[in-house]
Amino acid sequence: MHIHILGICGTFMGGLAVLAKEAGHRVTGCDANVYPPMSTQLEAQGIELIQGFGPEQTALHPDLYVIGNVVSRGNPLVEEILNRSLPYTSGPQWIGEHILRNKWVLAVAGTHGKTTTSAMLAWILDDAGYAPGFLIGGVPMNFGISARLSGATDSDFFVIEADEYDTAFFDKRSKFVHYHAKTAVMNNLEYDHADIFPDIGAIETQFHHLVRTVPGIGRLVFNGDEASLGRVMKRGCWSEHESFGAGEHVDWSMVEHQGGDFDVVFNGVHQGTVQWGLSGRHNRANALAAIAAARHVGVPVAQAAAALARFESVKRRMEVRGVVNRITVYDDFAHHPTAIATTVGGLRQKIGNQGRILAVLEPRSNTMKLGAMKDALPGSLKDADLVFGFGSQQALGWSLADALRPLGAIAHSFDQLDFLVNAIVQAAQPGDHILVMSNGGFGGIHQQLLEALAL
Repeated sequence: MHIHILGICGTFMGGLAVLAKEAGHRVTGCDANVYPPMSTQLEAQGIELIQGFGPEQTALHPDLYVIGNVVSRGNPLVEEILNRSLPYTSGPQWIGEHILRNKWVLAVAGTHGKTTTSAMLAWILDDAGYAPGFLIGGVPMNFGISARLSGATDSDFFVIEADEYDTAFFDKRSKFVHYHAKTAVMNNLEYDHADIFPDIGAIETQFHHLVRTVPGIGRLVFNGDEASLGRVMKRGCWSEHESFGAGEHVDWSMVEHQGGDFDVVFNGVHQGTVQWGLSGRHNRANALAAIAAARHVGVPVAQAAAALARFESVKRRMEVRGVVNRITVYDDFAHHPTAIATTVGGLRQKIGNQGRILAVLEPRSNTMKLGAMKDALPGSLKDADLVFGFGSQQALGWSLADALRPLGAIAHSFDQLDFLVNAIVQAAQPGDHILVMSNGGFGGIHQQLLEALAL
């Protein structure tokens, strides 16, 4: 089959392209922004890329058009496909029908931690010899790739990051309803994606739809500390289910040790110990969920815990980009206030009072641009010593300087990247930790900082 992918340079659709190519299909694609690193990764796979969405691409005569959710009505290629009644589907539906149909699918959902938990789960299964396929919204350092059909041997298992964002312009259900998970993790549930969901109740409904797709022989692993997920579960559950968290009535809990290690406890019984270098309680909760999910497919808890000692995290999740003159520069994907607070707090817990945290934030997600979360920004940055925000009022639609004003003199905002870099470099001192947070490329600021600090 020849498939032509619209919006191929997104993380999800790029991963889909890799899976389709591995499965033996001819794959071509187009996007508005065809540039490295995604373009080079895809071209290395033998995938032909086209810049833009010109209607003349129908001359490729693919068997099927796979349309990403970044593509909307009014797009010239979409209009040509519709006008000519050409066959099309969404990315999640194509994966559900062509990749996942005969697999034991382990899907990881939640507002935060999906990528890291999916990476942990895939690594646990791989380390245990299951050789799973996976599609993850980041690059797990243990694998060096974000998607593969299976490991060294053909596998019945597939780990997928299960996004609650909508599927396509013609299918407003969340992506995860197409995956038909047998093991489903629900990490947490907060209000997000203000561009498509009016309130948290609308997101809870989508998670309820996910619960409805899990078979009776399947299992739900959910965060028992989250009231929102409690409401989802009360709406109906037809599968086995296990909870994790810090509350008194959860099935899976932990005993934390100084330095980040923790004991895994199931129904009050010690099962194993995770010894690792990751910081933050959020990562320990992610690990607990991954261990519980792996147990559903037969991986003993002690073995899963041992595997996590060799887990190398995910690129852009507290990734150290470099150290210059004892100043460490990190890259992190955090863009929701809760994720920002968790990331900054985790770094503070890790370094203690050994150095300052200079938090550098670019609010660029659709939710942030709509201003739905701007009032929560000051509280999310409370553990930082200095705060540098980047974004113009024209681009955001609201004043970043005004939003950060409650932080007082420690906060500074900029709308020109070179001025921002200069201010950070002038403020930085040996022993500092510069934490850059954005869900985009941020203009290559990480390398600019490292180069400027070296002068």
